[in-house]
Amino acid sequence: MLEARTACSGATGRNGGHTKAKSYQAFLDNVRDQGEEEAAKIARFEYRNVKAVHAFAREHNIECDSWEGDTGDIIYDTSRWNRAQKAVSEMRRILGEEDAAAQYKFHDASETAEKFLTEGAVGSVSYEAGSISAYKFFIGILELALMKGLNLQTDTPALEISRSSRWTVKTPRGSIEAERVIMATNGYTAYLYPPVKGIIVPLRGTVAAQRPGSRMPKEGLKTTYSFIYGNGYEYMIFRPPGSTYAGDLVIGGCSTKAQGEGLYEWGTTDDTAMDPEIGQYVRDSAANYFGSQWGEDDPDGRIRKEWTGVMGYSSQGFPLVGMAPGEDNLWIAASFQGSGMALCFLTAKALVTMMDGEDGERMSDWFPRAFRMSESRLKHKFRGKLHEKAPMDLELKAGCEAQPEPQECTIRS
Repeated sequence: MLEARTACSGATGRNGGHTKAKSYQAFLDNVRDQGEEEAAKIARFEYRNVKAVHAFAREHNIECDSWEGDTGDIIYDTSRWNRAQKAVSEMRRILGEEDAAAQYKFHDASETAEKFLTEGAVGSVSYEAGSISAYKFFIGILELALMKGLNLQTDTPALEISRSSRWTVKTPRGSIEAERVIMATNGYTAYLYPPVKGIIVPLRGTVAAQRPGSRMPKEGLKTTYSFIYGNGYEYMIFRPPGSTYAGDLVIGGCSTKAQGEGLYEWGTTDDTAMDPEIGQYVRDSAANYFGSQWGEDDPDGRIRKEWTGVMGYSSQGFPLVGMAPGEDNLWIAASFQGSGMALCFLTAKALVTMMDGEDGERMSDWFPRAFRMSESRLKHKFRGKLHEKAPMDLELKAGCEAQPEPQECTIRS
């Protein structure tokens, strides 16, 4: 396994760790584009993925601040409120009233203000979710893999992949030959595999860890949050009891609040810098959402730490998983749409199942067809983030056409 920098230094270790499926938000689009059966499969996959992450942490005693409970989607836009109700109604019809993936509760404006301490919302949706330290979780998995014989090479970026009789991966430290190669490279995949240039597009996201205001509950918040408006959203978790900086808030998103709805963050692969306009919005957002419930900032300051990370988005709003078309034993698992906590874990299981030649009827029962890599998916150019805002024409943006720098590459012999 090759890491361009230190272990888990990319977006996996930088995300807020919100284990949340939010399947209703894309469900109507998935029914329209994929059909009812496939839409149901996607929703169940996301729910089971979230449950599997926490179950794996428990089973293997990985100390990763794992917390399971409820989340609240605080909705400020009437059209999105109406669409949420329609989507959940369709989920209950198609999946069944008792299906675990279709369990949602709606709260009107007054209930939302009382339950979630927020101001000005049209209403809210609550459902099962959780949070985890993605960095600690993945490092725990790496430790298990190392004990089983994984060869991990850090500070070793993959520079080029080529094939003669076997695959060759070029690095600054020399080349590696392998029968099989996995590109677990998300937003950076086009650098190593040019056919996905313009198909998988990077997006830089911004996150901040904040000390809560003086009027926020002393015992800490009881749920995680998303704040949903017309053309975007923010997500927020709280650091659970017993964790470092328990009670702190970790909030991310906000890219559409920048000039031009943050268009310039698409195609950006520098996670060492932060856009000042987006950064300021992130710093202010929690206090703005809680309004009078926030109070005064902590004497040590509101912001404990802030950072960025690079995600990967595809034209159809789904991951690309499987063998690269026409490339024997070049495998890909990438483009997780900023929702890796609800997609990655079981996607890895699916990919290895494919590699082991067991990709039959049993797997088709649980792994969505829409996620599979295919020649046809390479024909769909990226034209904007789906399910959250109107599509944008990004094809003229030079950054989206550029090949991003390499960050992570997994090699499996």
